[in-house]
Amino acid sequence: MAKKPLTPGRGLDAILGNIDVDTLNGTESDVTASISMVAISDIETNPFQPRKEFDQTALEELAQSIREQGVITPITVRRMPDGKYQLIAGERRFRASQLAGLKELPAYIRIATDGQMMEMALVENIQRENLNAMEIALSYNALIEECQLTHEQLSQRVGKDRSTITNYLRLLNLPAETQIALSSGQISMAHARALINVEEPEEHLAILHDIINRHLSVHQTEQLVKAGKNEKKPRLAGKEELPSTHSAAQSQMRQLLSSEVEIKRSRRGKGTMTIHFNNDEDFERIMKLLHP
Repeated sequence: MAKKPLTPGRGLDAILGNIDVDTLNGTESDVTASISMVAISDIETNPFQPRKEFDQTALEELAQSIREQGVITPITVRRMPDGKYQLIAGERRFRASQLAGLKELPAYIRIATDGQMMEMALVENIQRENLNAMEIALSYNALIEECQLTHEQLSQRVGKDRSTITNYLRLLNLPAETQIALSSGQISMAHARALINVEEPEEHLAILHDIINRHLSVHQTEQLVKAGKNEKKPRLAGKEELPSTHSAAQSQMRQLLSSEVEIKRSRRGKGTMTIHFNNDEDFERIMKLLHP
């Protein structure tokens, strides 16, 4: 029975743009906005898929739903030179359909470069599934490097503001043990953001183990990090602790700029404010926030 043609998601179309069928080696039927049935045995998974782990119980539940109702939302694939197909979007449906014993799947067949494949895999997963923070950070970094995107372009692609992009990318500077703890859910992204400010490896890992073993909250972690900094900071002649107004302003600036901000003040009220940045793009981001 013929099915009514459907329109693919706006996210995929925004990345793929208009398709020129003349770029194909085959016929115009190689690219279509309608649904084609594709043999599961002819489909291979997306090598750019950011999600590496799939919950088996959730897949079994989806497989049971597919047995009863079929695949409601088509997957999206691209045709490969050898005549096979490669997944662009819908790996959970693909895996669940295999478990359900299906032989073929409804699919949109599209043209996509490797860069577009990577973009679409990331965008689709962020919109429809819960990637962990490290998967998102690694995918953002891959998009920037492989597709040569600026932070601003990446921000537009995934619908996140630039400060969010920067916060995820900063996670890549964490020690491997901390990244593993974040990936496995032992700590939250908020815990990880607090730990980023602890550069001394031994102290960093000691706080990480405290978070895990003592089930510290984010606030407790921030207090522990702050206490460690205060212990190391020598008292300077002619200097005194920041007044509460200056200390509050320092915290607000750090939150606003998503960067380290340091305020120093002498007893006479004279001082400096230092804003740290990681690279030229981070500098430009901060300048735009300061001068919108």
